[in-house]
Amino acid sequence: MSRKLPLTGHARGILPLAPEGWPFLIGTAFVWLLFWSMGWSLAAWAAFGLLMFMLNFFRDPERRFPTEPGVYVAPADGKVIRAGRVDDGMQRVDIFMNVFDVHVNRAPMAGRIEHMSYTPGRFVNASFDHASHENERNRFELRTEDGRVIGFTQIAGLVARRIVSYVSVGDHVNGGQRIGMIRFGSRVDCEIPDDYELCVQVGQRVRAGETILARPKAVQEPEEHA
Repeated sequence: MSRKLPLTGHARGILPLAPEGWPFLIGTAFVWLLFWSMGWSLAAWAAFGLLMFMLNFFRDPERRFPTEPGVYVAPADGKVIRAGRVDDGMQRVDIFMNVFDVHVNRAPMAGRIEHMSYTPGRFVNASFDHASHENERNRFELRTEDGRVIGFTQIAGLVARRIVSYVSVGDHVNGGQRIGMIRFGSRVDCEIPDDYELCVQVGQRVRAGETILARPKAVQEPEEHA
């Protein structure tokens, strides 16, 4: 895992791209132009296709975080492959990102980064259940503004070989703030508090920083007796 600071505001330039993508884009563009100048049309078209793939993969569009207070928002784009309780009784939502999804991850709620733990591991298909405890991963614990601690984990996949973090322990993050990315296909597991109600189901597509995964359960007011 490596740590890099994201480009924000005007420093992001005209193209909404993750900063990690620029070396890949520049290198691929150079190869494309080289092949084209040498008259190798088939190779040039292949390089151009790869360049378009890189532009799509490293895109980093702006998102509007929900204004509803206390909600747990998706930290990743992708498809929900689990929504419910796992063997240890924890309530969890797992999001699988294929190579065509946006791979910049965002904070699911506002708060302070209490703990981060990086674990090296394998690179099996991230859609498999055992990827949660076998693959390379980076787990966050975030203390929210109301004092609760929530967890979520970036997991590298079959193609993904690098987890990049934009934050450190002690940093305060806003809801929807960019906290890192995983290169080339991966997954994020979200630990949902027991007093939250899930708002998504398996197979649903979600967007980082916008889709609400869960919201606090309504508190039942005690009935007044005459």
